[in-house]
Amino acid sequence: MKTHKTLLVAQASVLAVTMALTAAPVAFAADSEIEELVVTARKREETLIDVPFAISAQGEKTIRNRGITNIEDLSRTVASFSVQNLGPGQSQIAIRGISAGQIVRDQPGVKEQVGVYLDESVISMSLFTPDLDLFDLNRVEVLRGPQGTLFGSGSLSGTVRYITNAPKIGVYEGTVEATLNKVQGGDVGGDLKGAINVPIGEQAALRITAFATQFPGFIDAVQPDGSVKNDVNDGTRRGFRAALTFKPSDALTITPRLQYQKIAVDGFNRVDIFNILGNQFTTTRPRVQLGGTKQYTQLKEKFEDEFLLADLNLQYDVGDLRFTSVSTFTDREVLVLRDATALTGSITGGSIGLAPAVYTINAPLADTTDAKSYTQEIRLASNSEGPLQWVIGGFYSRIDRDYAQDLTVAGFSAATGIQTQGRVAPTDHLYFSLVPYKQTQYAIFGEATYSFTDRLAVTAGLRYADYKESRTLTFDGIFADTTIAVPGKTKADNVAPRVIVAFDATDDITLNAQVSKGFRLGGINDPLNRPLCTPGDLATFSALSTPGFKNETVWNYEAGVKAKLGGKGSLTVAGFYADVSNLQATIDAGSCSSRIIANVPSAKSTGFDAEFAYRISDNFDVAATASYNDAKLTSSVRNAAGAPIQGLRDGNRLPTVPKFQTSFSVGYERELNDSMDVFSNLTWQYVGKRFTQISDQENDPATASLFRNVGATTAAQLSFPLSLPSYDIVNFRVGVRGDGWEAAAFINNVGDERAKLAIDRERGLRARYGFLTNPPRTYGATVRKSF
Repeated sequence: MKTHKTLLVAQASVLAVTMALTAAPVAFAADSEIEELVVTARKREETLIDVPFAISAQGEKTIRNRGITNIEDLSRTVASFSVQNLGPGQSQIAIRGISAGQIVRDQPGVKEQVGVYLDESVISMSLFTPDLDLFDLNRVEVLRGPQGTLFGSGSLSGTVRYITNAPKIGVYEGTVEATLNKVQGGDVGGDLKGAINVPIGEQAALRITAFATQFPGFIDAVQPDGSVKNDVNDGTRRGFRAALTFKPSDALTITPRLQYQKIAVDGFNRVDIFNILGNQFTTTRPRVQLGGTKQYTQLKEKFEDEFLLADLNLQYDVGDLRFTSVSTFTDREVLVLRDATALTGSITGGSIGLAPAVYTINAPLADTTDAKSYTQEIRLASNSEGPLQWVIGGFYSRIDRDYAQDLTVAGFSAATGIQTQGRVAPTDHLYFSLVPYKQTQYAIFGEATYSFTDRLAVTAGLRYADYKESRTLTFDGIFADTTIAVPGKTKADNVAPRVIVAFDATDDITLNAQVSKGFRLGGINDPLNRPLCTPGDLATFSALSTPGFKNETVWNYEAGVKAKLGGKGSLTVAGFYADVSNLQATIDAGSCSSRIIANVPSAKSTGFDAEFAYRISDNFDVAATASYNDAKLTSSVRNAAGAPIQGLRDGNRLPTVPKFQTSFSVGYERELNDSMDVFSNLTWQYVGKRFTQISDQENDPATASLFRNVGATTAAQLSFPLSLPSYDIVNFRVGVRGDGWEAAAFINNVGDERAKLAIDRERGLRARYGFLTNPPRTYGATVRKSF
């Protein structure tokens, strides 16, 4: 099986490189001609093939046919688009290989590198970008390369846009969809979704979408007494979206909208290989053999994410001008509750040497985020067919984000006699923090395209943004730096220009080239956990963590070609070079059990991405993806002795993203009779080797010295692989459809691939080592009815 899989990957890789193919940008019509998607990547409507830079868009039917249910599935079929799964609702997005390392829940000051939008409303929030349901979406757009001119900070390397189906005036329609699925070796799940569009008189319409999903669990948790809790990572997602379009005149359109969803998951998709409290080397505790789909826990873990968005879109046409106003309010509440008993035990038992009765006390670690934001964008744009198309606008945002972390070890003081009550931390709260953030942003932007001839057009744009961020740090507990109420401030401004030249070589072939800049705001590092630091680590990482980290910027240079293939398909190819300054690298602060952001002076990413889709016949269509990213550091960060710190060495790869990624899809559709068609789709996705952190490639596999006084462990040290091997996923879907209905059966992850999506570790591998993984082979069926 492994040999066959390797051969398959090699053959497909050669095919992808030689043909330079990638994701399908079009939807096929029944007469074997193509129906081009209309996108709004430049704040105006235009066909996908006419956008003069690299963009992928997948429409609702394509997403459904391929069984794509979340952004991680989507990423495997889009060139140069990577999503690192860090647990439910905690995915980290990267485009074109530009990534600074795994962001985790206790780094609330880190900003995103890819902007994410729901229609016109920004919803990005670093690690916690909402995991949106894809039902009743018109399309998903992925804009590759910096989009700072029109979309601002956070669109450093690209932008992702979820475009919903808008209310339709004068139309009554609806859809109901139900799915049932079963994970091999795991639980049963499914979902029920519905959408309805109701006209209200002749000037308004209401569209309501509702969804309820049961996520099947597939991870089993071994308990201290040797018992096993099955399928602990199950959960639910429920929510709705309601939008009202009111058009009192041909010139004015008003659309208020409300979106709400709540995700509640009872565990994490983590496989443990080693846990200090449960392993095969202990002599005084029950021995446990981990791996497979097992983890070791002492208490129930949890993830909850409640997301509310309210926005108002107003559009008014005056002659050849169009005025647009977008007002958005979002409210997020996120809870990440982890079993930190292994981490705490490695300190209380391993470092301090306390008794087993102490270091095995349950230690839940709760990370909570409460974020409220308000954004306002206004813009004025041309609304005519002349040679000059332009848009100018202004943007304002305010974000209030309260982050807190609480490690509770109930009974610790009574068992040890150690005083744990601090100035703000209650008794037995060994680590306690409150970190409120306030961030404001003002920006003005503009972009214009002028067509000098029918074949030559030049686009130029500029954005100026001014940012301010402030926070007050409150840390307490015996594991923390107990300095209280430490204020911190940072501010910055930045300019993001863009110039694009597009030339129609023929009626079907367009050449384009551009220079653009992207940026993301810097910030302030949290204080180190000084009581845990060795003197050497304290000196090294104190110098890096203060006063903060600078803005990260990218200059992007690219050239590409887009071609229409005889009305039956399209091909796009783009090559790029991205020059990164002040890369905000995430690193572990050694013995301090802290994470900080360190600026690496320079890095780069060079490569290509391409797109291909073609209707072979009335029955068959094919699509493929390929991207190559050579992303690496071009400078080093060194300590006082001249040695690179935490892998920040010139030449090391940027983490979380593969060098090579590809996919291939073949669709089949045939008429069975006058009222019924049969269809099928086979999609193969390949993701290359990656690393979770930059430092992981320095010593791979890594050797960790164990705390032998915890569980009387017989092994003095263990070796752990840190590279994330390549993997491939095959999904198959087959069904029948008729007039307004559809029924399909599917198998996802046909080969039952156990992919390593990210390394999960505690205390530098000494407390726990494992990885996050994908669901095993999943069987299911879907029925859908439209009216």
